[in-house]
Amino acid sequence: MPPLQHGVHERALPTGRGRPSPDGPGLDVPGLDVPVLDVPVLDVVVPVHDEEVDLEPCLRRLHAHLTDALPYPFRITVAENASTDATLEVAHRVAAELPGIEVLALPEPGRGRALRTAWLRSDAAVLVYTDVDLSTDLAALLPLVAPLVSGHSDLAIGTRLCRSSRVVRGLKREVISRGYNLLLRGTLRTSLSDAQCGFKAIRADVAARLLPLVEDTGWFFDTELLVLAERTGLRIHEVPVDWVDDPDSRVDIVATAKGDLAGIARMLRAFATGRLPVAELRAQIGRQPLPGVPPGMVAQLLRFAVVGVLSTLAYLLVFVLLHGATGAQAANLTALLLTAVANTAANRRITFGIRGSGGAAVHHAQGLVVFGLGLALTGGSLAVLHAVAPAASRTAEVLLLVAANAAATLLRFVLFRGWVFRPRPASPADTPTPADGASAVLEMETVR
Repeated sequence: MPPLQHGVHERALPTGRGRPSPDGPGLDVPGLDVPVLDVPVLDVVVPVHDEEVDLEPCLRRLHAHLTDALPYPFRITVAENASTDATLEVAHRVAAELPGIEVLALPEPGRGRALRTAWLRSDAAVLVYTDVDLSTDLAALLPLVAPLVSGHSDLAIGTRLCRSSRVVRGLKREVISRGYNLLLRGTLRTSLSDAQCGFKAIRADVAARLLPLVEDTGWFFDTELLVLAERTGLRIHEVPVDWVDDPDSRVDIVATAKGDLAGIARMLRAFATGRLPVAELRAQIGRQPLPGVPPGMVAQLLRFAVVGVLSTLAYLLVFVLLHGATGAQAANLTALLLTAVANTAANRRITFGIRGSGGAAVHHAQGLVVFGLGLALTGGSLAVLHAVAPAASRTAEVLLLVAANAAATLLRFVLFRGWVFRPRPASPADTPTPADGASAVLEMETVR
């Protein structure tokens, strides 16, 4: 994948410099299409709606921390979205006083909409999001962005739900948060510990590819982005944070819960129908497995086992129903044929995560070859049984077929993984490169 270039805003405001402040002309750095000193490395976006009281102390505290504690040039973007109070006036007043603060006024409300708009228009290499209440201790900001600046990770999130996190909040919020993340793991199969902490960062080149596919404009925005990134094969870094609940939080829990459930259902439909181009994104920007290291074998085995158990039950049901009318061999052939097509389709989608119709015909043709091997194994077992014990009971036949089918299932997994659904190696043009800004930042720090 060719490097993504990030242009300059038409209305560029001065950036905060972090420490120390370099002087002199800008430095030309490969990977960026502008002098590096004219471009912030970090763009910290604070989405706000009716926050006239909390906004000014937030901006002053955040600006001071970025200036004193981080070595990177930065910008703070206030993404004001349809406030009805004096939030916009406060933002402009503070921006006029402190360098490196930009105000983006949006006519429609929605935290997700505000973040997407601010991030897509930014020229920074790393894009950050924090809530205006600054419930998360800013000491976690450098550990959050450092893996992205170095190119080690693609996204980073703060987590309140790991053992080393220190969190102060009520029982109700704790139960809701843990319940929501448990729901995500059960429905969308995410492995992230905390999808809704208001403290996240993403590389700009990754954001440019994923954000156009994120539909939610409200509170589900974070979850949708993270699940899509995880399915794409991107690396998400988790940072344990210290977090103190804001007693003045104005989040409508009921409305947010309804929106989250609707978002989960929408994503499940999109993954099931192949509407989201996950396979294409994975090939283009996902992190490919290291040579010789099979990816996700344990998870694939578990999913394959579930599909296999259901297929075996269906196979045995068909075999028993047809045995009296057709005989053992014909019943075995029919049962295997009927379940083989369904088994291949289920493993293609569920076990190996392949969506859409691309390559489906080839996969099913290869699946029929695997089916033939399974037929030879189970049919051969029946033939041997009948040769040894011509009067074998139906129970003996079923028990033998269970054992033979187990062996055929193991063979099927090996062939599915190593042949039928083996990932296509990415071409050099599709191989993802570190963020444009990552190498630029490292070179800039060396120069300074």
